[in-house]
Amino acid sequence: MKNITVFCGSSFGTDEIFREQAELLGKTLAKENIGLVYGGANVGLMGAVADGALSENGTVIGVLPNFLRSKEIAHLGLTELFVVESMHERKTKMNDLCDGVIALPGGFGTLEELFEMLTWSQLGLHKKPIAILNINGFYDSLIQLTETMVDKGLLKDVNQKMLLVSDNIPDLLEKMKNYVPPTVGKWIDKDKV
Repeated sequence: MKNITVFCGSSFGTDEIFREQAELLGKTLAKENIGLVYGGANVGLMGAVADGALSENGTVIGVLPNFLRSKEIAHLGLTELFVVESMHERKTKMNDLCDGVIALPGGFGTLEELFEMLTWSQLGLHKKPIAILNINGFYDSLIQLTETMVDKGLLKDVNQKMLLVSDNIPDLLEKMKNYVPPTVGKWIDKDKV
């Protein structure tokens, strides 16, 4: 993997471990010679993951919508910053630049980005590993929800397993490196549920 996109909050959240792990992820990616692609901001967990990578001389590529640039949250120390016109263009550019995705804690935007990448994978639009760094069980309820989707016949088990999960950065990166995408389609046959 040459570059990994990280989706995460533009706030730090209430648990200091979120910031610590975001910074550690950035440092780890840099030490592994994996470039970081992220939302381009200097605030919250986004800023922490970028600063972590930059502290180890890592490559950090930001993708920021123009309307957020005007709010003066653009990180000024990046290797490269792409300014795009819309949130959709941002996600498309981040997808084009990466070989895999990791979600850290975040809010609606983080979830939307994560699920769009999962949906694109489910539809066969890419075959990249998609992972959650489940810091302090932050995503436990979401993981349980995806299991309920399988139980209720709305998601194939093989598609649910596309979501790689660990609370440990080296373990998560190892899972991503060994990821094999599913070979079955998205559609569920009602007679086989």
